[in-house]
This record gives sequence, C-alpha cells and structure tokens, in this order.
Amino acid sequence: MVAANDFDTLASAVAMAAAGDELAFARIVKAHQDDMSRVCYVICRDVDLAQDAVQQAWAIAWRELGGLREPARLRSWLVAIAANEARQIMRRSRRREVVELDLAHGPGAHVSDTTMWAQNVDLRNALGRLSPDDRALIALRYVAGLDSFELANVTGLSPSGTRARLARLLGTLRQELYDA
Repeated sequence: MVAANDFDTLASAVAMAAAGDELAFARIVKAHQDDMSRVCYVICRDVDLAQDAVQQAWAIAWRELGGLREPARLRSWLVAIAANEARQIMRRSRRREVVELDLAHGPGAHVSDTTMWAQNVDLRNALGRLSPDDRALIALRYVAGLDSFELANVTGLSPSGTRARLARLLGTLRQELYDA
C-alpha cells in the first residue's frame, strides 16, 4: 500500500514528468529501471535484447505518461510496457537463445554450488521452453512482484484467470524440473 505522503510525491513526480520535467522523469527511471530490466531479461533471456526492450519502454513511457490516470499504478504500468516491448522483440527476432554458462561457478565448484548450478541451468532451460508471453507472466509475478489484481490489469484476464494461468505454468515448470 502506498502511504499518503508517498502517493503525493509519486503523483507530483508523475505530473511533473508528464509536463516535460526531465529531472522528474529521471527520478522515475532511477526508481524503476532495475525492475524493468529484470523482467525483460527473463522474457528475452539476453541482456542486450532486454536492455533494448527497456529503452523502447522508456520512450513509450515518456510519450504516454500524461495518460496515466492512477499514479499509484506507475510501477505496474511501466513493468507492463517493458514486458510488452520484450515480447515484441522476441516475436521479431524469432531466434534461438543460447544459454551462457558461468564456468567460474560451474561443476568444478563446491558440491553445494554444483547442485545449485545444475538447478539454475535446468530452470533456465525449462523457462526457455515457455513462450515469451508465458515467461512475461512469470516475470511480472515473481520478478516484478505484481499481484493477481495488477497482473489482471496488465493481461486483460480476471485475477482468478491470471492465478489459474500461473498455476498451470508453474505445474509445467515443476513437471519439467522434477520429472525429467
């Protein structure tokens, strides 16, 4: 929940940025850049493509900020724009991703590190088999931390439909990770 004082500050920053205040917009960028980047990375699975998506999302946000009716929804609005841009990039590129392995922390590391390393590779591979839209939903929920009501606004599904879709996706991931 946003405190009243925080809401006034947020609403003020959004209004100032929408009116063309570049410093206010820079504050918004600083506050939300990392969340947007993480979500885009989960969708694209490529740092460069994720950063391209975020940059495109910021251009859209700058242009459309005046249309944001509820400043309290700024974070979910920005993350949704970024996720949409990442999905667009993935649709345009239609390329196969190559998973890069960090050999410094690979199988030659400690036994507990080896188990974690293998689980991370398995999770990346399982996520890679999902569609960009499904990866976006997972990223918006578990990376950006949007709840089912915020996700419903982003996806156009009902909150219960969003929860059901997430449950199906998590079931798919569990099956691939634990039954393989």
